[in-house]
Amino acid sequence: MTTSDVLLKIESLSAGYGELLALHDATMEIRKAEIVALVGSNGAGKTTLLRALSRVIGIGSGRIAFDGQDLGALTSDEVFGLGLVQVPEGRQLFDRMTVRDNLLMGAHLRKDAAAVARDLDRVYAMFPRLQERQKQLAGSMSGGEQQMCALARALMAAPKLMMVDEMSLGLAPVVCEQLMGVLTSIRDEGVTVLLVEQDVQLALAVADRGYVMETGRITITGTAEQLRNDPAVRQAYLGL
Repeated sequence: MTTSDVLLKIESLSAGYGELLALHDATMEIRKAEIVALVGSNGAGKTTLLRALSRVIGIGSGRIAFDGQDLGALTSDEVFGLGLVQVPEGRQLFDRMTVRDNLLMGAHLRKDAAAVARDLDRVYAMFPRLQERQKQLAGSMSGGEQQMCALARALMAAPKLMMVDEMSLGLAPVVCEQLMGVLTSIRDEGVTVLLVEQDVQLALAVADRGYVMETGRITITGTAEQLRNDPAVRQAYLGL
């Protein structure tokens, strides 16, 4: 791996809320065009890491570099504009806006109208259900359809790295499998994915590499296959 292959580099990162740190000395790398799983139990600090990367919360110490640029002094909008885009836990759609308007909100910082129109056609091809329901209020759709809309909205931002937080939460297994297939397709098109999941088995089934987080610290790292075969991971998270 060369330095140019690394899209996101996190060095000794600590972050949290006021005096309370929920993330301690985290170090990790994400390479271009791969799916990286960040797994661990509820409350392990996974979402705190995403919020620090998005610059929604402050950084206590450490460094974040994205595509060669230090994110320490940037705002959340500036980070979003660089192509670091989050699909938040709970989807956080605009419930009383149409599906189409939700999707266009993802492209609100983009200036090239023709490229936005092409990407709208692209996400409709990827999610035909959203095209069928483009005039429907987003809040009236099923949970699975709303998650599709949240993913598609993030794609409309033309991300370099898409951070997906707890995508499987509350969804039927068949819907989860469909959405994981979409993430694989996105990766194959060159978009890097950071997948944060409590469902470790589901995440490691699609990931190239993974990190395990416990009580705010990264404790295990390796390829997805190495993590699936790691005795500690199998016992703690896979029920094996």
